[in-house]
Amino acid sequence: MKNILAILLALIGFQHSQAFCGFYVAKASMDLFNHASQVILVKDGSKMTVTMYSDFHGDIKDFAMVVPVPQVLKKEQIKVIEKDIFTRLNDYTAPRLVNYKDPDFYCPHPQDKNEITILGESMPIRGQLAASVMALDEVVVTGRKKKYKVKVQKKYSIGGYDILILSAKKSKGLEEWLKDHDYKIPEGASEVLEPYIKSGMKFFVVKVNEKAFERQQNKYLHPLQITYNSERFMLPIRLGMANAKGDQDMIVYAFSKKGRIECTNYQTHKIPSNMDVPLPVAGLFDNFYSSLFDKSWAARGKDGVMFEYGWNITGSNPVKCDPCPTPALTYPQLVDAGVDWLKSRNNFNYSGKLYISRMHVRYNREKFPQDLSFQETPNWKNFQGRYVLRYPGKSITGLYNCDAAQTYLKALRKRRIEEVKSLEELTDWPAIGYQDYIQEYDQHIIDWGYLEALPEKENKGEIILPVLPNWFKWAPFLLLGLFLMVLIGLSLRKGEQLKPQISKEDLHFQA
Repeated sequence: MKNILAILLALIGFQHSQAFCGFYVAKASMDLFNHASQVILVKDGSKMTVTMYSDFHGDIKDFAMVVPVPQVLKKEQIKVIEKDIFTRLNDYTAPRLVNYKDPDFYCPHPQDKNEITILGESMPIRGQLAASVMALDEVVVTGRKKKYKVKVQKKYSIGGYDILILSAKKSKGLEEWLKDHDYKIPEGASEVLEPYIKSGMKFFVVKVNEKAFERQQNKYLHPLQITYNSERFMLPIRLGMANAKGDQDMIVYAFSKKGRIECTNYQTHKIPSNMDVPLPVAGLFDNFYSSLFDKSWAARGKDGVMFEYGWNITGSNPVKCDPCPTPALTYPQLVDAGVDWLKSRNNFNYSGKLYISRMHVRYNREKFPQDLSFQETPNWKNFQGRYVLRYPGKSITGLYNCDAAQTYLKALRKRRIEEVKSLEELTDWPAIGYQDYIQEYDQHIIDWGYLEALPEKENKGEIILPVLPNWFKWAPFLLLGLFLMVLIGLSLRKGEQLKPQISKEDLHFQA
């Protein structure tokens, strides 16, 4: 259970009808990653809008959020929004699996005189597709104020939350004040609070108002959104690691009218993308992407930010993904996220420049000693985590004994070998488990000498054996039978040679 959420965000001021190439099949689920927080950052000059979606699970009495902010926030700078915007953003930007289908081919019957033809071009197929203010004197600090050295700057009750804006002079005093006022924070939080206090930052402190929460129709913690001005573009994550026992995951969606947003103090790496993978991955996509992310993150030192999606979603650009798993974000949804510089034409059309970036951060105390710093770049190139399934074509006549079919099947077999190699490179899944997938059409291939195999190599103690024709498994029995036949033949021949040869002349009788 988390007491302080892992999303302590973008806090600036601390120094330190579209044409698709394929059809969407599935997306990487948020359930893949333990305690994955989500954050929306909207940058417009010095104006920052930060929306935080809690991954908190447990008794709401234990919920507490402590976020460093660069200034005392007014009531109008704080909003509670619906969580649907995060669902839409994740669905729209998540790494995706897509389908293609090879063209069917035609092998004529012997009586046909038509020449062999390949029908059509590669075609896609569809997959699986309000606030009341509490009186300041309600917070009891009398008699201990000098010890705490904490000041309540503002307090609000908004959308089921009790919110305080605090300033402090001592980190230990702030830690004690929070505990004495029933905020569930971990031991030793003062060590993490100290740098923020020294830099003059305030603290946005939140807990649930239980009575207001019970009156809500939807019993979940709504995302909180704050807006402020600052020249710094940073994302504090250290406070979220105060009680962390391992790695934490955070998905950051960042909007800008200048271009792609990237991390500056940790290297930004693009996730491996645009690779063909074996068809069985269709039923294992969550496991596939989880393994791919684990390997890619570890291979880059476990201290980088993984870039999963970046796209120019400017109003005049009709294509905003390839393919799109969900409809594009509407103008009202973009406004809810904090994008306020666009001009509406209708709910789905707008004018104005806009680029969206999706970054996946897996962090821990050892590898991420600093808060995250970001920058806007002039890069408008599109990118997405995208993995392709290619379904085979079929013979219209059910025959495979023509040049077109043989050429296609050999190419298909070679492609599947490459798909399996890619899968192993991306995930470390043993290629040996996909031999049947490679051999699926071997019974139709006439030229057995053509068949290629996976290269021999060691993989986790297993040797990937060459692929052999299906009939080859009977070879040992055939050889054994032949040996027995030869052995029997030799025995019979030897018996004939040893048999006595008696003639009439050799017969003698004696009385």
